Amino acid sequence: MEKRAILAAVLMAGVLMLYQALFLSSPEQPPPPAKTEDAAPTAPTGSTPPGLAPAAPIVAPPLPAGPLPAVPERTAEIETPLYRARVSSAGGALQQWELDYRGLKPMVVPGVLGPLGLMVERPGAGRRVLGFEVSPGALKLAEGQSPAELRLAGEDGFGLRVTQILRFRADSYAVERVILVENRHSMPQSADILLLWTAPITWPADQAERFQGQHSTRVVARANGAIRREELSSVGTRPQVGEGRWIGIESEWYLAAFVPQSPGFRVTEARLSADRAPEGAASDAKPANGKPGETVEVGLRATLPILGPGKSWEGRVLIYVGPKEYDRLKSFGVELEKSIHFGGFPMPQAYGGLPMEWVAVPVLWLMHRIYALTGNYGIAIILLTIITKVLFFPLTLKSMRSMKAMQAIQPQVNALRAKYKNDPQRVQREMMEIYRQHKVNPLGGCLPMVVQIPIFYALYVALSVTVEIQNAPFICFGRIFGVELWICDLAAQDPTYVLPILMGVSMFIQQKMTPVMGDPRQAKIMLMMPVVFTFMFLSLPSGLVLYWTLSNVLQIAQQYYMNRGAKKAERVPARAPKKA
Repeated sequence: MEKRAILAAVLMAGVLMLYQALFLSSPEQPPPPAKTEDAAPTAPTGSTPPGLAPAAPIVAPPLPAGPLPAVPERTAEIETPLYRARVSSAGGALQQWELDYRGLKPMVVPGVLGPLGLMVERPGAGRRVLGFEVSPGALKLAEGQSPAELRLAGEDGFGLRVTQILRFRADSYAVERVILVENRHSMPQSADILLLWTAPITWPADQAERFQGQHSTRVVARANGAIRREELSSVGTRPQVGEGRWIGIESEWYLAAFVPQSPGFRVTEARLSADRAPEGAASDAKPANGKPGETVEVGLRATLPILGPGKSWEGRVLIYVGPKEYDRLKSFGVELEKSIHFGGFPMPQAYGGLPMEWVAVPVLWLMHRIYALTGNYGIAIILLTIITKVLFFPLTLKSMRSMKAMQAIQPQVNALRAKYKNDPQRVQREMMEIYRQHKVNPLGGCLPMVVQIPIFYALYVALSVTVEIQNAPFICFGRIFGVELWICDLAAQDPTYVLPILMGVSMFIQQKMTPVMGDPRQAKIMLMMPVVFTFMFLSLPSGLVLYWTLSNVLQIAQQYYMNRGAKKAERVPARAPKKA
């Protein structure tokens, strides 16, 4: 009995082993794509900017890592009427992007500021900057010439064949980038495609800023129906991704932005140490000074669908690197012009804020039309200031008359205050009676000016943000001993300080001519304002100082006209009895 039990157990074990050998042992098969897609990754928690979320790891079948194909580093030179560029075979990154915009302005500083090129990211394998074969070696576009293309092709070491087509235009600062990914492996796979732009939070001390606005200071994005701005120092250390219409990195006058033109792309941002360099990056991918420091990277991330053997994926991206010209940015049709920060006019909280864009954009439009006729932005600022003063002259005149009337009854008001200084309510009643008798509105001098303030503030804002006045001369005699004479750049301060001093003098004269409505001691304090403003305006752009100075001069002329009319009116009644 025991022998039969042992024999039965041996036979059962043999049958089980034979069954496993014949039916269960087969070549290793990859898991079905459907099951892989059903597994939803869990996003890490944490506070994130609006519209962004922590990056979730991609889920793809594990593949054996292969070496990154070695491709000799080459560059392709591109020259257009608007810029000069150099594209590297390492990721197709821009090693040079020099704007020919009112002088040569390098938007890319290798190792400090610029793009990293196309990268492929996988869990456990990190990021890889692909090496590409580039053709042709150079492109030169003349004005009016049709777009030209640069083609790059490379492998990622996992069986993905990546092809990039960069399309350049002679009349645009934007580059169209078409990305084609093909799976040449025998197994299905996925990965993340990244296009990033990096900028230092603090500009390196040993790297001089070549022009105003070269150092990007903010991240700007169009997400969830609104514009989001964030200082570089406020960007989180954990990579954040989310849906967005575009994302960029900006200074006050220049922008580098990524605009997805096909589904699948998400905007991303992160802060990281500059000593982190992805595999395959060019030798200049670290800071020029060799010191680790914090940088911010912004751009686009696309998670590829599970690509079966021989399957492919295509994505399209528009990359803009250039000045923040309102009309040019608006022509893209994705609200890229919202990157220009006009701000808002402060108002009581109950009424909200007045968006300066509503007023500043028409002001900019008019200034550009005047410039098209005159060819000088200094003259355009002068004519624009004159036009606004003429349009509001009736309101200004009404305000001056009211202030003059208030000045005439000021001795009576001061006498009331001295007589009833211990009875403020009595003072108020008596003052209102005087106003009624003389038909004077105490708010008449303020209300007409309140209407004008947003307009003049909008003009101030428009001149502050417009990039067109950079390197634009007004009256320039050249250089003497390295000093520009006189105003050779409306976006820079007056090196001779002549214009700020003239502004202070004009403001002092205006203060002296303005009727005094309040306490004379307050008027003496107000005379100190020209001194304060003069010191404030010493470092402001010449275009703004020119606008403010001319506005003061026109205000003086209006006040003189008003005072002259008042003197004539006073002399007429004096002659009337003699004639009678």
